[in-house]
Amino acid sequence: MKPYQVLIFIAVVMGLLGVLYKAFPNGQLLHKDSEFSIQDSEISVEVSENDTIEEFPVFAEAEVEVEAEPDTVIAKEPEVIIPKIVVDSTTDSRVFLSSFYASLAESGNKVVRVLHYGDSQIEEDRMSQQIREALQNKYGGSGAGLLPLAQTIPSRTVKQQLRMNDRWIQPAQGPKRYLVYGPKRDQRDDGMYGVMGQVAVMNDSLVQGSEELTAICTPLDGRKRYTKWRVFADSSVHYSFAGDSVFLSGQGKVYGLSQQSDTGVIVDNIPMRGCLGLVFTKMDREQLVTFYREQNVQLIIMQFGGNAIPSNKNPGTIQGIVKGLRQQVQYLRACAPQASILFIGPSDMLTQIDGEWQTYPMVPYMDKLLRKMALEENIAYFSLYRWMGGAGSMARWQEIGLAGSDGVHFTRSGARKAGNAVAEWMLEGSEN
Repeated sequence: MKPYQVLIFIAVVMGLLGVLYKAFPNGQLLHKDSEFSIQDSEISVEVSENDTIEEFPVFAEAEVEVEAEPDTVIAKEPEVIIPKIVVDSTTDSRVFLSSFYASLAESGNKVVRVLHYGDSQIEEDRMSQQIREALQNKYGGSGAGLLPLAQTIPSRTVKQQLRMNDRWIQPAQGPKRYLVYGPKRDQRDDGMYGVMGQVAVMNDSLVQGSEELTAICTPLDGRKRYTKWRVFADSSVHYSFAGDSVFLSGQGKVYGLSQQSDTGVIVDNIPMRGCLGLVFTKMDREQLVTFYREQNVQLIIMQFGGNAIPSNKNPGTIQGIVKGLRQQVQYLRACAPQASILFIGPSDMLTQIDGEWQTYPMVPYMDKLLRKMALEENIAYFSLYRWMGGAGSMARWQEIGLAGSDGVHFTRSGARKAGNAVAEWMLEGSEN
């Protein structure tokens, strides 16, 4: 190429570059829904949902000096201000278990019943089992107590099997179940759930053959065997027993089975997975009053609160939930005026904050609110959170195999340790 041709080519190129610079003064080229930008000698790409990076290959071989844009300002979440709660720390709340302690003196002549309601922390009979063992060892009694007709969550205490139409079935294949703490489709309009908050309906219009059913409930813990079967059901349901088997027939509602003794302490494990504990006012009052009175329920344990923590960052929401729990306490007291009530608060729980596993901010706040509510309602309170060691204790429990990887639930060993702690605390109070 001749020299004058080279000069002409350079002039044309420079002219084109000048036009491009005027057209795109910020160094940006727009293409479809994607944006290419050159900043600080690096190339970044933002791609819309309909495009892929492969459609727009980017090459950077030369350094280009371009004035950098100001840093992007990212709005931070407003800091949550947690109100201060003043709680009486001088009162031993076990004073509110005095009527329960007094009833234990009669355990040699009659059944003294304890109901342990809770969320998933007590599934598999966890914690309830240790409370049961401690009370039965000292005051007599045998058997695991109440069992649902369809045991969907395996227990460490009793193995349940169902047989229908001459074959073994899964719980979901048996009678239709309704749960007060379940999804809307599994709830009833009449509140007829029984004391366990769940009912199984034997009716062939729902499940073919479910009007004839055998439930085999085999004790697993090796403790003294139960001496008596009880069935809580409509009068239209007929039943008989043979060993660990109960044979049921008819069309009606079954509210629960019970393996127990004629005297001593019976501790019923009633887990409600995912439940906040705000469901008792949805349960038929007359059913509860009748069961609590006739079965001599002397202690009701409520263990809830943990399910409110992960999804709520607002102190006002936690206040509302504790207010709702207060209403449940008042409702159960009205249904069982002879019974003491013990509330067990949530354990420590972990979440990631700034890349580190830390205690959910609402855990200590809820613990204080629940302690305050318990003292005001004259019921006993056991703080799992404080007993574990407070903030960050769940991480230490994980290190020694007492808590699961989710930072929320105990392992079986951890639940056993926690259950023993509650039982020891209760028994110490009975000796004072």
